[in-house]
Amino acid sequence: MINRRHIRVKVMQSVYALLTSNSDNLVKEENFLKNSIDKMYDLYVLMLDILPRVKTLAVENIEISKKKYFATKEDLDPNTKFIDNRVFQLIEESISFQTYKEENDLDNWHIEEKYIKIIFENLLKSKLYKNYMEETETSFKKDVKFIVSFYSEFIAPNDKLADYYEDINISWVDDIPFVNTWVVRTLEGLKKNSSLTLNRMYKDDDDKKFVIDLFRKVVLNHISFEKEIEDKTPNWETDRIADLDMILIKMGICEFMYFPSIPTKATINEYIEVAKDYSTGKSSFFINGVLDKVCKDLEKNDRLNKIGRGRL
Repeated sequence: MINRRHIRVKVMQSVYALLTSNSDNLVKEENFLKNSIDKMYDLYVLMLDILPRVKTLAVENIEISKKKYFATKEDLDPNTKFIDNRVFQLIEESISFQTYKEENDLDNWHIEEKYIKIIFENLLKSKLYKNYMEETETSFKKDVKFIVSFYSEFIAPNDKLADYYEDINISWVDDIPFVNTWVVRTLEGLKKNSSLTLNRMYKDDDDKKFVIDLFRKVVLNHISFEKEIEDKTPNWETDRIADLDMILIKMGICEFMYFPSIPTKATINEYIEVAKDYSTGKSSFFINGVLDKVCKDLEKNDRLNKIGRGRL
């Protein structure tokens, strides 16, 4: 499921798109933001779906080998440990997984089988596969461990797959690392006697509401936030501050003023981390300094209204 940091990233991107385009169509960008997050679920399911598709390819190869004119003993009596891995079975039998695929027409890997073949061929040549197939002891825990390693080493970092995802949906470029982590956590959480149930998109209704509330409040108050920033950056004209840095600072101020349950330290730390990934090398230090000054000023003037855990 999506976490607060990635929510902030998605909101940052939509705020940036709206403000830099000088558009005033708040509803249009808001809908794009919601759709961008919802579409992450397609990516999550597509990434999971690679695993049973690789298994299907392995089964097909075994059947082809058995029909060879000069089939070897190994061809006729193959090691089926890989295709018998119980994680494949859990994914294939998952009602939520199969239903989502069908309802959203996610049949990509039947059409783009070349990606599955590349992944499988690379796996067959690996020590990971060789060691797994040679190990006589089997257990559900070992099955999960192997599939997690397989996914992490051969699927998650695959550049050809990343290019393919980008061609389908440009907004997926920044989602790939997050969704890869999401898939791994899903796999690691599998239980021997339980079915695989797809995770929800949001942890709860508060997170879903946070997306739109943060976006709206930043956009509708961004001019007033600039005035808060001007006093804290005497050596900087506001138009000299990088657009992305300015947006991240405004988002931080917005959380200070309009989200009473979020601790100020959490807000500052989150935007420092986002800046490290999306802005310049020095941006995180600059953003930290400005947000710290704004926070202290708001607190001094009794404008920092925090309640509950927001006081931490």
